[in-house]
Amino acid sequence: MTTPWGEPALARFPEDPRDRLRAWDASDEYLLRHLADRQVPLSGTVVAVGDRWGALVTALAAHRPTQITDSWLGQEATRANLARNGVEPGTVRLLTTQDAPPGRIDVLLVRVPKSLALLEDQLLRLAPAVHEGTVVVGTGMVKEIHTSTLSLFERILGPTRTSLAERKARLILCTPDPALRRPANPWPYRYTLPDGIGPVSGRTVVNHAGVFCADRLDIGTRFFLGHLPAPGGGRVVDLGCGNGVVGTATALADPRAEVLFVDESFQAVASAEATYRENDVPGHAEFRVGDGLTGVPDGSVDLVLNNPPFHSHQATTDTTARRMFAGARRTLRPGGELWVIGNRHLGYHVTLRRLFGNSEVVASDPKFVVLRAVRR
Repeated sequence: MTTPWGEPALARFPEDPRDRLRAWDASDEYLLRHLADRQVPLSGTVVAVGDRWGALVTALAAHRPTQITDSWLGQEATRANLARNGVEPGTVRLLTTQDAPPGRIDVLLVRVPKSLALLEDQLLRLAPAVHEGTVVVGTGMVKEIHTSTLSLFERILGPTRTSLAERKARLILCTPDPALRRPANPWPYRYTLPDGIGPVSGRTVVNHAGVFCADRLDIGTRFFLGHLPAPGGGRVVDLGCGNGVVGTATALADPRAEVLFVDESFQAVASAEATYRENDVPGHAEFRVGDGLTGVPDGSVDLVLNNPPFHSHQATTDTTARRMFAGARRTLRPGGELWVIGNRHLGYHVTLRRLFGNSEVVASDPKFVVLRAVRR
């Protein structure tokens, strides 16, 4: 990536030579050029929110910035990119969206997330640290910045305008108004599940901002809940757990089960744990933020339940699903099962047959399919 501070070498995490997606885009470059062209002072506390793969903080490492991210993979990419470019450990402060933010922010850089809710939550959490002299610059591709995006900056921080577009990227330029009366933070959000969906019927869901379908049960999960395998005890993984509804349903159906909730989103795992605790679920559970089933011993799991994502930010890809399926095969005991729900058009059955040697349709409707693969 070419920047006014040099040309750092960057990669996504985990590195995959087959992956042609870059670890930065034109919006990262546009923001960095703006800082240099306007000679923005970087001697104070610089905070980069939503810096997807560490491009911003790696370029600005000499100014000892702080990164705030919801992504475990993004944080690991940042660590790797900093090391790749010779940055000493500790130079860049790495925080998650669940950590307390800095008490004072002099330069706030915001990489606009896909989730408007996550943007709202983060701006509200950071607003008390922003002062009249804070330089606030958001960035994103044109298709990522909407009127609602600008409205959030305006309501929470102060008067906001946008730049001209360059290479399909745009900047958000905000002037903080300390006298602004900000709305209360509505996150985390709680709602009650509908009836007719098994053990979690009528139960409470707790959703932190940015977790998929924050205010209602999505139709895919609802379909999955109606076709979960019969209780069988053992070690169960809710892989890509989101708000933890599927794993919680399993634990309620079978208190003998030991359920591991895993997601790469800090917000998701916090939601899953809050949902589980809210419903006084019996039995044992573990909550882990990480890269799928990395770190789970081979042959130690009886059942994996998975609703894999098919987007990486704005890009459509099955890379994450394939890695999840491979991790499931490695960690399942012989006879252990992977149950997957996905949109019919994604063709997961082909990947499962290649990895497991088998794939069975458990249930389907015009939109979704539930598949079962057995570790031989």
